[in-house]
Amino acid sequence: MVDCGRRGFCLAAGAGLLVMTAGAAGAETAPAEEEGNRARVAAGFEAWRAGTGSPYDLLAEDAAWTITGRSAAAGTYPSKEAFLAGVIRPFNARMQSRLIPTVRRLYAEDDTVIALFDAAGTARDGQPYANSYAWILEMRGGMIVRAQAFFDSIAFDDLWRRVSPAPEG
Repeated sequence: MVDCGRRGFCLAAGAGLLVMTAGAAGAETAPAEEEGNRARVAAGFEAWRAGTGSPYDLLAEDAAWTITGRSAAAGTYPSKEAFLAGVIRPFNARMQSRLIPTVRRLYAEDDTVIALFDAAGTARDGQPYANSYAWILEMRGGMIVRAQAFFDSIAFDDLWRRVSPAPEG
């Protein structure tokens, strides 16, 4: 049996169930800070949808971003720049039209915000790209300091292999 009480998150992940305990044991975040974290992440997604920014603007310079699984981009990126250079810029360079997110749910508890969302755009080869994501974002001082990302690696890898990035410049 799985207990998903006040300190834990339960999230369906494929055929299994992911259970994650948020925050350090005994460390509680004030309700105002918890809601502030959720609101900052929501504003980041709204800016992404509008084309005026993104949740990546909330990344601390030394934020660690982990892409879980076995996709071409799976692994831990030890800084904001490493993540942007290794994943986000090459991804965007494969797109003809930008990726636009649709948030399904944002959950906040203690220092953690979980974003469940879909995103879609058009690749440089004219084919649609669509994926569903779950991000677990650990916040400190209003910034993301650690992230764990889950998504459909088959859809991601298909784009990554099929479409070459546009030349920079």
